[in-house]
Amino acid sequence: MTQLLDVVSARPDGLITYAELRERGLNSHAVDSLIRGGALVRTRRGIYVPGEAWRAAGPDQRYRLFVLATALVACRPLVLSHTSAAVLHGLPIIGDWPRTVHMINPDASGGSTARFTTSHRGAPAPDPSFIGGIAVTSLPRTLVDVAASTSFLVGVTMIDHALRVEQERVTAEARRSIRGRRALTKEDLFAELAAVKPRAGARQAERAIAFGNGLSANGGESLSRVRMFQLGFEVPELQVCFPDVGGHDYWVDFYWRRIRKIGEFDGKLKYTRGAVLGDRDPGEVVWEEKRREDALRHHSDSFDRWDWAIAFSVQRFHRFLVERGVPRA
Repeated sequence: MTQLLDVVSARPDGLITYAELRERGLNSHAVDSLIRGGALVRTRRGIYVPGEAWRAAGPDQRYRLFVLATALVACRPLVLSHTSAAVLHGLPIIGDWPRTVHMINPDASGGSTARFTTSHRGAPAPDPSFIGGIAVTSLPRTLVDVAASTSFLVGVTMIDHALRVEQERVTAEARRSIRGRRALTKEDLFAELAAVKPRAGARQAERAIAFGNGLSANGGESLSRVRMFQLGFEVPELQVCFPDVGGHDYWVDFYWRRIRKIGEFDGKLKYTRGAVLGDRDPGEVVWEEKRREDALRHHSDSFDRWDWAIAFSVQRFHRFLVERGVPRA
């Protein structure tokens, strides 16, 4: 039975329709039995995903599967928008994904919410993008919609990520002598905001775009910057290079030049998994990081680190910044 599900779920999005299960000879009783046994998980009525894949998926992938399943069962073609378009664009979120799928519907009377969907009234999305055959608002439109309708933190996190990834794409293409489309810029986002003219949240979106910075290397750095700004502390320079320190060029996450303070956001990723770790032993990475920090301390007056738990808590981060002497704005 597991081998049968592997064959059925060979489609790129990993979803399985009830019709496909019926074609393989499974009736409703057999499907219910698979669900009870954990071999299948129902994402929407008539749409399933292998249980093993669902249990291995994180919140981002689970919401993505829910969005794809909703588009698959829709009675008419949808143009996904807001956070639902964002998850398909691969944008990160700090906090929870919504419980509904968002879409543009020019005929909606204001923002209307059904059990599984939220329709947004507004101008149709011109020239939508297509991801996996599903229409979604363009990347600039998605970022503007999210920034106008969610928190300042969520908007900035997505804008930071998009600006960085776009610049990385152009740099990688240039190395291969490829002349693709230019990188997304903040000017593009301001132009999109002026074109969309959201009925609510325009000022908030403008603030998020202005604050966005593609030098933020990850969501933790975006979170840290937003917290510093909201708590009234001086927002530091990002990704500052200390050349030829112990024979190396070292880059630091944050630098308050006036008081020669270095700050680093420490996620667990580089010590446990991912491209930063590569084939090296975690202990080797920690040792190299300690050598780097010791070398940098000779070129600064103070060096402080923090992690997700500290940055996410407003109270803890405020206390941390005060105790470490971070200057007020």
